[in-house]
Amino acid sequence: MNRVARLLMTTAVLVAAVGCQKKETTDMTGDHVGDPNDRPNVLILIADDMGFSDIGAFGSEIETPNIDRLADEGVSFTNFHVGATCSPTRTMLISGVDNHLAGLGNMHEIMADNQFGKPGYEGYLNNSVVSVATVLRDSGYHTYMAGKWHLGSTKDSIPFARGFEKSFALAESGADNWVEMPYAPMYERVHYFEDDKEVNLPTENYFSSDYYTDRIIENIESNRKDGKPFMAWLGYQAVHYPHQAPKKFIDKYNGVYDQGWETLRKKRLEKQKEIALFPNAISLDESFEKTTFEDWQLPEWDKLTDEEKKFNARRMQTYAGMMDNMDYNIGRLFAYLEKIGELDNTLIIFMADNGTDPNLLAKNEAYRPWYEKNYQKTYIEDYQGDYSDMGQKGSYTDYGPGWAAAANTPNSYYKTFSTEGGLRVPFLVRYPNHIAAGKKVNTFAFVKDVYPTVLEVAGLKPHTGTYNGKEYHKPDGSSIWPVLTGKKEAVHADDKAIGYELAGSSAVFKGRYKLSNNPPPKGTGEWELYDTTVDPSELNDLAAEKPKLVAEMIKDYQQYSEENSLVPVPEGYNPLEQVIKNSKLEH
Repeated sequence: MNRVARLLMTTAVLVAAVGCQKKETTDMTGDHVGDPNDRPNVLILIADDMGFSDIGAFGSEIETPNIDRLADEGVSFTNFHVGATCSPTRTMLISGVDNHLAGLGNMHEIMADNQFGKPGYEGYLNNSVVSVATVLRDSGYHTYMAGKWHLGSTKDSIPFARGFEKSFALAESGADNWVEMPYAPMYERVHYFEDDKEVNLPTENYFSSDYYTDRIIENIESNRKDGKPFMAWLGYQAVHYPHQAPKKFIDKYNGVYDQGWETLRKKRLEKQKEIALFPNAISLDESFEKTTFEDWQLPEWDKLTDEEKKFNARRMQTYAGMMDNMDYNIGRLFAYLEKIGELDNTLIIFMADNGTDPNLLAKNEAYRPWYEKNYQKTYIEDYQGDYSDMGQKGSYTDYGPGWAAAANTPNSYYKTFSTEGGLRVPFLVRYPNHIAAGKKVNTFAFVKDVYPTVLEVAGLKPHTGTYNGKEYHKPDGSSIWPVLTGKKEAVHADDKAIGYELAGSSAVFKGRYKLSNNPPPKGTGEWELYDTTVDPSELNDLAAEKPKLVAEMIKDYQQYSEENSLVPVPEGYNPLEQVIKNSKLEH
């Protein structure tokens, strides 16, 4: 079925036969806490590798009116935290359980040698957890998924097997946005699944964000007339590299980035202060010198040649165009929901899965032959001075640490780090007549808190370790709903410790404080203490001032590590080196 036909399909009701679909459970064990006949739809929108300041509501010059609408008409969390890479975040989001228990103790692509084969490090969403889609489906919801999955590609780990009635999923961490091919040599090919069948992408009129949005609209429309609520999970590839977008979205930003990344960081920070995004004054880390890896430090724009400046400005334009296009597609989805009278009856959540990615994969000499073979234009010399078709079919584009730092303003460092730049992302919620409009919240919240929140709004309680007579890991997040409705000011008690670890970078949150450790080459390997409510740039290390708190939080982290069966990475582990090593294992 082509795109036009899908958009015209407005009356068909396609109900999957229960006996044909593999289900995790067959009955509902959660208890209703509200009117079961008056339950809202749920829409979860996930941006990939998006910077903290990449939406207008958080200080961006990129046009994102539809995402900004969620902030204007709902609640913005400015102190919301996730995992520092894609699949661990998605694991916790869908299960409410720590990633080390649910199968993604480390992202499969960067898993250390000593972690392979260990429980909790299966590299996919394991069967020890119950997905939120399963619980909602079993309680009478339609459940739909489209886009990036990255939680498994076997028959037991694809969306169809984990509670989604209808799905169209990309199994890998990313892919080209125009055609069916990998974006990096770590993958021999990419895998797409429609329900329980592996399928190929359309060969014409395909762009990832457009297509995934079409599929979700089609899914909702297919069952609309039966009156049941739906849960839709839409995982965009935007803005994971390769950065690509229809040309008109890129050209819109001609000249916008010609002054470079330092200027952009300052402009975004000024905008954040102007809109009072944070309750306190903030400043920026100008160098990122804690990392010993040169390609993660901030380069100086003025040291570039004129040609390098043109090339890099167009790179950021391409990223902005991809972001703009995602927002455009979100607007299409909102317009559809408004047309059918369901927009205001839908709890809408928008978030990113982690911070920005500074890595220049194609710069690695081990990867260069692959990019030269599979993409016509990747390197500056490929363009011969004309960058107008950057981001189009046949071009691979990323943007490096300078733009990644600007996109993450004011947070420190990037994806994979346990700094704020790796873990702190925008989190927006809209549900008219139930939560406030235009409200900003600076209290700490964590990705595992979404699971109980969604269930509470749907009139359900999370299971307590048993579901349909079987034992599973118990979700341990706290519902955000009391904060959304103004009944409480904090999601978590000040004395509650929440641990985190990924790829050797670790953290523990407690009240307004975060204790974190990033081993070399990402950081110093020392425990650092920050007040996340006032210091997202992590410039004022309080460890020396508060040694008792540091000692207490180290004990909290040790307890977290034991309870979640962490397998520490070995000394000298480097995720960039590991991904190259693992690529060879895959092939």
